[in-house]
Amino acid sequence: MNPSEEFLEQGISQQNLRKASCMTVATLAYQSLGVVYGDLSTSPLYVYKTTFSGKLSLHENDEEIYGVFSFIFWTFTLIALFKYTLIVMSADDNGEGGTFALYSLLCRHARLSILPNQQATDEKLSAYATHGSMETWQSSALKSFFEKHPRFRTGLFILVLLGTCMAIGDGVLTPTISVLSAVSGVRLKITALHENYVVLISCVIIVGLFSLQHHGTNRVAFMFAPIVAAWLLCISSIGIYNIFRWNPHIFRALSPVYMLKFLKRTGIEGWISLGGVVLSITGVETMFADLGHFSSLSIRVAFSFLVYPCLVLAYMGEAAFLSKHHEDIQRSFYKAIPEAVFWPVFIVATFAAVVGSQAVISATFSIISQCCALNCFPFVKIIHTSSKIYGQIYIPEVNWILMCLCLAVTIGLRDTNMMGHAYGLAVTTVMFVTTCLMALVILIVWKQRIAIAVAFLVIFGSMELLYISASVYKIPEGGWIPLALSFIFMAIMYIWNYGTTKKHEFDVENKVSMNRIVCLGPSLGMVRVPGIGLIYTNLVSGVPAVFGHFVTNLPAFHQVLVFVCVKSVQVPYISEKDRLMIGRVGPKEYCMFRCIVRYGYKDLQQENYDFENRLVSGIVQFVEAEEDTTLKTTFISACGREVGNMDIEKFDAQNQDHSFTNSKSSDILETKIRKGHGGGAPLKDESLQILRAKESGVAFILGHSYAKAKKSSSIVKKFAINVVYSFLSKNCREPDVVLNVPHTSLLEVGMIYHV
Repeated sequence: MNPSEEFLEQGISQQNLRKASCMTVATLAYQSLGVVYGDLSTSPLYVYKTTFSGKLSLHENDEEIYGVFSFIFWTFTLIALFKYTLIVMSADDNGEGGTFALYSLLCRHARLSILPNQQATDEKLSAYATHGSMETWQSSALKSFFEKHPRFRTGLFILVLLGTCMAIGDGVLTPTISVLSAVSGVRLKITALHENYVVLISCVIIVGLFSLQHHGTNRVAFMFAPIVAAWLLCISSIGIYNIFRWNPHIFRALSPVYMLKFLKRTGIEGWISLGGVVLSITGVETMFADLGHFSSLSIRVAFSFLVYPCLVLAYMGEAAFLSKHHEDIQRSFYKAIPEAVFWPVFIVATFAAVVGSQAVISATFSIISQCCALNCFPFVKIIHTSSKIYGQIYIPEVNWILMCLCLAVTIGLRDTNMMGHAYGLAVTTVMFVTTCLMALVILIVWKQRIAIAVAFLVIFGSMELLYISASVYKIPEGGWIPLALSFIFMAIMYIWNYGTTKKHEFDVENKVSMNRIVCLGPSLGMVRVPGIGLIYTNLVSGVPAVFGHFVTNLPAFHQVLVFVCVKSVQVPYISEKDRLMIGRVGPKEYCMFRCIVRYGYKDLQQENYDFENRLVSGIVQFVEAEEDTTLKTTFISACGREVGNMDIEKFDAQNQDHSFTNSKSSDILETKIRKGHGGGAPLKDESLQILRAKESGVAFILGHSYAKAKKSSSIVKKFAINVVYSFLSKNCREPDVVLNVPHTSLLEVGMIYHV
């Protein structure tokens, strides 16, 4: 039954249903203003100022002003409206957007995933669906190409990292240029105010902004949308005023002919100035990245009916003002504000700059969290700032690093023009990466003709390469900042990913043979003491090498043994009912199990997750239903033979959320399981044995690996592994903290592996 029929059965008319749907879209569109469009809406503060910096300031006449506005209008229309709003936002990954969403789609459809431990059972997840239109020869050829050439898969991964690192760079540059541009307007009214005080005020606002991050955006989110809405209405109203007050004929500049005239008259200076024009579309990537928090329709409605017309009017009005006030081009935004409303607009501008900065900072936290899930960044502390809104997080280490970098850029540059040059390079690079990934999505995921993908790449890619080339020219004047930041972050991400990949390869090569385990007998050559032993491993099959150390060196081990593997899957979210996969390792009398805990790349591992009780519940449920033939999944041992079956049914949501106490866990579990089996069926002996083992205690065993480069390795590799990776490993969050393992029950085993 579809939602419409369901509502009709409840007595709700079709007309009221349409009203409710329209109201929901309108509400989401309004809310998206504060989260999605804060950065984009503050661009008028610095676009004309940055564009007419340098030698282009010598060409301050009407033709050049018309040409710059024409470039702004068509860039804003083609890239923001057509590329992102109409095309890119359609390529969502189960409602999620951003660089990782596009890469995730490609990984699932073309098997490009860099994540280890991927299994066929992962493809059965509802979010993993890859069915669609029929395969074309172009998509098949491209998939085959990537399969045969691993280097191109690595190159694509590096391209994704580049876009990700440039997006993180936005988190540094957006607060600096937005806040400093907003605050600098006060010097028009207080002329005696020294530049140092403007920088000081900006630094105080930046420190205050980052100091409030631990409260989360939820507590102040209700302020964001009204501020951005008021800001957009202010600048559009001022734009209309300036159009009729100074130059009603500015509409002629909408003609693309003025772009050609601009380049013809200004030559190389005009081409270089395009690095400032591109600042008009800073924040368009946020529309796609924040898709998961809203619906695509609501974001499109907000942009098409409010954001787009308001910003076009603002840029047009400022151009009309400049056509009559060439001398004010370096402070045109605040000069164009009528005297009577200057201070109210200044206050709204400052708040809007803070809101825009907040959106980018929150997006940076989300990006870092996703990188951790994909083994591309060291584990850091992630705090949930809202118990109601999923995905609102705070990362203390990243927050303070961003603050220090923002302060360093603000104090070091002091000039919004130089900041604009840096900002433009970061923005255009991220957009070009999105264009390249989107062209692959059109071919591989949407399975369209190659001509469509090439047309998309040529039209939008050529525009973005034009802006990148102009921004590259400004590298000595501030453009080096995003390059330096992205190089540092890329080095960290690539080295961390390389080290963790080699660690997994070491674990696979050194896992214990299943034949060896079977030959030891049910006692495993040791005394089996009461209790449950959880051995954390990176392997989804086979027995990890750390267990071999126990078998060799320890005289006793627990009665119930569970190999636990926490892994990420190339989907944004995994539901709780699909979270755990439980199976048996070896013969039944060995009492060994495997539990695979699956997370999506946007899932957040809850530290208060009642893992022990849920795991025991799942194992008992598996044992009770082991003889059933429905809903079973097969586990394969390291030798390649079948070793057990798994029932993926879990307790219902009510039972899953129940927290068990140690003293009464057996009775509660037994009652719950009997309810699930009709209320009268007794538990099997093995199930009771597991429950008694749970009462005896649970021990956690973690392998602590240390990487070292081989003696024959190059100097660069030795530095990367022995210095950088070792430093990151020692200073990142330890696995026992990430997994919320109690220290009183923790046992670590050190191992060294050479790469």
